[in-house]
Amino acid sequence: MATKVETKETTRLEEPKRYKVFLLNDDYTTMDFVIDVLQEVFHKSYEEAVEIMLTVHKKGKGLCGVYTYEIAETKVDQVHRLARAHEFPLKATMEEE
Repeated sequence: MATKVETKETTRLEEPKRYKVFLLNDDYTTMDFVIDVLQEVFHKSYEEAVEIMLTVHKKGKGLCGVYTYEIAETKVDQVHRLARAHEFPLKATMEEE
């Protein structure tokens, strides 16, 4: 007579790493353009966009959001494409959280 042995398999899912996306200050990009980028790329309200823009202006960089790697990479690319299209040197970076 065979004995039935039940095994329970558990799978541990790890949360994906998260990345902070920052805008960096420069001396040429207009504040209005930074606000537009924050609203368009990061879906910030006007008030949030102004607050982040002022942080970028005063402190050199400002946090725009925290995303998975692929989304953060896409946001950085969108910022750079928009900036180039409007002839601004605005840069975005991402850092692991």
